[in-house]
Amino acid sequence: MATLRDILRKIGAVKKTRQITRAMNMVAAARLRTTQGKMENFAPYARKFSEVLENLASRIDPEVHPLLVKKEQVSKVELLHFSADRGLCGSFNANLISIGEKWVLEKQDTGVDCSLTLVGKKGRDYFRRRGFSITETHTGVYGKIDISFVNQMSNALIDRYLSDEVDEVYMVFSRFVSIAKQVPTLTKLLPIEPPQMEEEVAGMSEYLCEPGAEELLIQLLPKHISVQIYNAFLQNETSEHASRMAAMDNATKNCSEMVESLTLVYNKARQAAITAELMDIVGGAEALK
Repeated sequence: MATLRDILRKIGAVKKTRQITRAMNMVAAARLRTTQGKMENFAPYARKFSEVLENLASRIDPEVHPLLVKKEQVSKVELLHFSADRGLCGSFNANLISIGEKWVLEKQDTGVDCSLTLVGKKGRDYFRRRGFSITETHTGVYGKIDISFVNQMSNALIDRYLSDEVDEVYMVFSRFVSIAKQVPTLTKLLPIEPPQMEEEVAGMSEYLCEPGAEELLIQLLPKHISVQIYNAFLQNETSEHASRMAAMDNATKNCSEMVESLTLVYNKARQAAITAELMDIVGGAEALK
């Protein structure tokens, strides 16, 4: 049985761990508020951009631009995969890596070559250890990115697509639903598939375009890729902070429960030690009679 000193040492260690997890929870909550504000401020722009793109795409021939044309044969695809730079955020990284790895293996089983553009250290380390084909990696960029950095990423993907180095481009990121729910999401970046407008919505918004709809669409398509990637950065970073906040909150509660349990064990052990000492005293007194 553990001695009283061992139990006290363990209680002290758990209390120190609880202080760390509580501090990490507070830091994650502060970062979550900042990142969530950026995401919510960007959301109206992204929605309006998508609305304009839908309206323009409904007016013209899809083959007006190569980014809209599906290639007849798909032999190589690129996956833009998002993960976190750090751990201690529950199953956040594991879920993103799992959906990305499963998708790549399914593509490879059908004879399609897959390459990865990785954002985040956790995904980079995982896929590098397992020998996956990696095109490019970006680490330590969360919280520092701006639209110029995103434009460079999107232009690189577009150039590879137009030069037939890849036939399709997909993206995996964590979509923020609420603090308690983050959903790993797989979306298609290239070729662009503008969502069809609903009938009742299509008749409500009609834009007069200057220059023409076709020329305007050609200018907006590359920006559409940048908007999607930037939105994925914000969504993924917000999801990471929310997941870490929840994980650290659970860890703090578990530490509190463990302290209570160890305190009970300590009290029982102390009671047993006192009882044993009293029995020795009583036994010695009886022996002296």
